[in-house]
Amino acid sequence: MGALTAIEERPGPLGANSLGADEGDVIQANESREIGFATREVLVARVNRLSAALDRLNRGEYGICVECGEPIARARLRALPEVQRCVQCQDGLERRRLERGDERLTLRT
Repeated sequence: MGALTAIEERPGPLGANSLGADEGDVIQANESREIGFATREVLVARVNRLSAALDRLNRGEYGICVECGEPIARARLRALPEVQRCVQCQDGLERRRLERGDERLTLRT
């Protein structure tokens, strides 16, 4: 048993799964991984919204609010080409979500 303990205590490369990693290294590695996952999730969601915008463009529906049917302001479309709602309808959607208690960050789409 003594030899096994000696092998386990040998210093190795630092990382989340390394026996030589201190708690700070593990925490930092986990935070970096979580940030990477969150960033990927945000980017995938944006790609999906942009793809949906291209579909609306191909159908001749791009730039028209999906709620009220009115044109979406050009400045809004330039800033966020994937948006589906005009400012007024988006604000209404966000208010309804807050009233329901859904306080998650909503991207203005």
